[in-house]
Amino acid sequence: MSFRNKRKYTRAMDQAENYQQWTEAARGFDAATGMERWRMRDQSSQFDNVSIRIRLDRLRAMRARHDYRGLLFTLNEGIHGNMAGMGKSALYERSMFGTKQLIHDYVEEIVDALETLASPAVEEISFEEKLEFFRRAHHCFGRTALLMSGSGTLLYFHVGVVKALWEQGLLPGIMSGSSGGSIVGSLLCTHNDKELSNIFTPEFLLNEVEQEAGLLRSLGGLRPRMLQVEEVQQMIERLIPDMTFQESYEHSGRMLNVSVAPAETHQTSRLLNATTSPNVLIHKSVMASAAVPGVFPPVTLEARDKWGDRQPYLPSRKWVDGSVSDDLPTKRLARLYGVNHYIVSQANPAVLPFVTDGRRQDGTLAILTNATRRTAREWLNAGAAIMHKPLSRAGTLAKVANTALSMVNQDYVGDVNILPRNRFYNPLKLLAHLSPEEIMKLVSSGERSAWRKIEMIRVQTHISRSLDTILEKFEEEALRGSHPSRKRRKAA
Repeated sequence: MSFRNKRKYTRAMDQAENYQQWTEAARGFDAATGMERWRMRDQSSQFDNVSIRIRLDRLRAMRARHDYRGLLFTLNEGIHGNMAGMGKSALYERSMFGTKQLIHDYVEEIVDALETLASPAVEEISFEEKLEFFRRAHHCFGRTALLMSGSGTLLYFHVGVVKALWEQGLLPGIMSGSSGGSIVGSLLCTHNDKELSNIFTPEFLLNEVEQEAGLLRSLGGLRPRMLQVEEVQQMIERLIPDMTFQESYEHSGRMLNVSVAPAETHQTSRLLNATTSPNVLIHKSVMASAAVPGVFPPVTLEARDKWGDRQPYLPSRKWVDGSVSDDLPTKRLARLYGVNHYIVSQANPAVLPFVTDGRRQDGTLAILTNATRRTAREWLNAGAAIMHKPLSRAGTLAKVANTALSMVNQDYVGDVNILPRNRFYNPLKLLAHLSPEEIMKLVSSGERSAWRKIEMIRVQTHISRSLDTILEKFEEEALRGSHPSRKRRKAA
């Protein structure tokens, strides 16, 4: 391919105004670079393509001859997203759009097989047997969650990411956020699908930008160095309805999780949600998660009592920015919801220079880089252990050291990592008012960064989304006792 053609398609992707335009440019890039031919070939050293091809042909043959018992038996052998290594991120980074066609076809065949078995037309398998199978398959396959990092005013990057996922029908039902990420997560989880369709309109975003512009004008055009806590609170109250975590889940069907860290020593961080803290109010939780230590004061949480009145929640404790202790609470989400697939929107300015989006992870350089990071982490932990006693005599210094160590020991990446192109930001802007141009640039950056990952997310979550839909329908029928096969048996 000529350099001119490569520049042409690259420029078209950079200038795309929506995902459809980006897709057309990406497909053109793949065709011109030979990556489309790579997609159509089964062969690859990255996964066991022979096993996937054999399994695909077997499923197709059984479905064609209506061998539903055989189909159920074969699917019972196991359904998971990394069968024969097909979930490796490297398989989604060779071409601009998608991955091996064999993987696409295999995932589609699995979904078609699941929908076939779920059909009432398949009468030779009882409703009870189907329900048991789909419950087991759903549990074994696992679930996907969206994690949004701490970000300061870079939270508008998260807005662009979730907008892109929402428009493609790929927004997970489980999400977690800390600091700025908790604001965006709360916005999503306190609004149902109909309300979100209005929030993601250009008019809503422009209105928010105009409010920021109006505030700047009221300040005489001078941008203050830092947001004030009252302004953060006003923004939260304007964007997020006054709900508890339980009320939010009942309203939207989405599971919100907010990370908060203790302001005191010898306490542990919390992940607030409808399961562990159903009556806690989201407003105060988000304020706590956004309370950057040393900048904003720590926050006491609030909850509704049995009469619906507001009252302090754990009144003896105060909480601060959740990103300092548990920016991406993967282990807790796995334990609570069975999550095993993580989409990370990473805009934490403290870690952006040191993380990658999963591309070009093979080779000697990647091995040396990862080894260097692990070695540096071990040395820092060893140094902290040696200096623990001397530091304990200086309270403020000990707190700073513990916070820094907590941040160093966290993992900041997931299975799919969406990162901004620009990894370095002016620290003075991270808690300052942004101009309308800066806000829209961050939203656009989030959208474009997500577009590159859309097909990876679509393929890797297709089976779990199908299982979610099927199992929800079967559970509803089980509660109603209204399945046709049951009625026929009762009549007999």
